[in-house]
Amino acid sequence: MPKKLIWALVLFLAGAMLFATAQKEATGMWKPTKPIQIIVPWGAGGSTDQMTRVVAGDLEDSLGQKIVVVNQPGASGSVGTKNAMDAPHDGYTWAAGAAADLGAYKVRGLIDSTLDDWVLYLTVANVSVMSVNADEPYKDFGQLLQAFKDKPGQIPVATAGQLSAGHNSMIAIQKYTGIEYKHVTYDGGNPAVIATVAGECVAVPQLAVEQADMLAGGKLRALAVLDDKPLELEKYGSIEPITKWIPDYAPAPNYFGIWIPKDAPKEVIDTFGKLWDDVMENSEALKKYAASRGAVFDPAWGEEGKKKAMPYLSIIAWNLHESGETVMSPAEVGIPKP
Repeated sequence: MPKKLIWALVLFLAGAMLFATAQKEATGMWKPTKPIQIIVPWGAGGSTDQMTRVVAGDLEDSLGQKIVVVNQPGASGSVGTKNAMDAPHDGYTWAAGAAADLGAYKVRGLIDSTLDDWVLYLTVANVSVMSVNADEPYKDFGQLLQAFKDKPGQIPVATAGQLSAGHNSMIAIQKYTGIEYKHVTYDGGNPAVIATVAGECVAVPQLAVEQADMLAGGKLRALAVLDDKPLELEKYGSIEPITKWIPDYAPAPNYFGIWIPKDAPKEVIDTFGKLWDDVMENSEALKKYAASRGAVFDPAWGEEGKKKAMPYLSIIAWNLHESGETVMSPAEVGIPKP
């Protein structure tokens, strides 16, 4: 090949590379070249699984790559989350769940990680509902509360395990009322709901999104939403706030989302930030999901996401600490007292 032709080819390739780099810098968008994996550290059908699959559908369209949702339940969500931590931090492996769970792992002694190790991409805020099997005699939360007091440690309550929304709800109720109950754990919110419908347990305090179908179908009866205002649940009706019976109960939004290690490539973090601003903020699929299942549509990411997640994390972490279920004070990892 003549020298002039070789030099022309070299210059062409160099120019093409510079052009591609300039384009990348101009758009700031990362283009994945293989499928992305999101690890859901809870069982299929629960709140995290539901939300993640809705979000994955929107992101696939924008990224032009398949997003594979993998369920890896175990140890209160810490197994799947640690697997995401241990994977290469190249943007191709994410974790999902509740931000309060992620932030409380270290104080519980489960994972050596805090919110500061991740970039949060929040989607919805969820609320818990105290419900009972439809065949149970309890018609409102006051009646169930009295039963807990009359039969300490005897009434079985189904949750998704330690650090789950259901368990956190029961710790809060215990804090205000001093009740005792029989804790029965499952591999996720959906199995806990199904177990209550089947009569294995009397009550379930998991998230509204996990109970919505069984409430609408008359298999469960909602007694109270763990909030200071009623919950209007589509195809079910209004659920009274727990503050009717526990006036001092202090609620906070329980934010869910997906996260990536903060040391992932900057272009990956910025790309998903842009997708959250431009795509998730306008996601009709996520809005529909939230409206139909009793969740609050409220996407946010980065420092704004961390700020929104902190109030509920503070409540949960300090409730756990005061209940003797932590290995260190939340203050040691920067979680302020509510």
